[in-house]
Amino acid sequence: MSRIGKKPIQIPEGVKINLEGEVINISGLKGEISYRIPSELSVEVKDEVIRVIKKSNTLFAQKIYGLFARLITNGITGVSIGWKKTLALIGTGYRARLEDKTLVLALGFSHPVKFNPAQGISFSIEENKITVSGLDKYLVGQTAANIRAARPPEPYQGKGVRYENEYVRRKAGKSAKVGGKA
Repeated sequence: MSRIGKKPIQIPEGVKINLEGEVINISGLKGEISYRIPSELSVEVKDEVIRVIKKSNTLFAQKIYGLFARLITNGITGVSIGWKKTLALIGTGYRARLEDKTLVLALGFSHPVKFNPAQGISFSIEENKITVSGLDKYLVGQTAANIRAARPPEPYQGKGVRYENEYVRRKAGKSAKVGGKA
């Protein structure tokens, strides 16, 4: 049995939970997010605490039990304080700018690379650092991963798009032959 699924989820002040049939709606200061409750689970809200309960003891119910509890917790965090990932552009001539809501990157290609934000995602730029923010943890992480995939950091010079605190293991380049005949 999942230890994460057993834990009760505290509802912070300013967050409202609304159960409508098979859908749980979570709303707060930043916005609103909703999840469909799987048929193998049920959700109970009492005294500012949410509990996820398994209806059946099947293998699938056991697999999604802890997952769904974490999805609810991440949704509560998203609507109260939000999620964000920061990416850094490392390299000469690598630049980012916003055109309306579209992120336009100059990454050393012959063309600019454009990213349109999904619904609920916003971009901000400060000194070659791109911040991806939103309510949904998965969507923020996936958008940041898609931006990084446009030009991942290379191991020789370290140029590319990387997460803010990402460590890129550097390789030594070709070494010149020392002495001897060619």
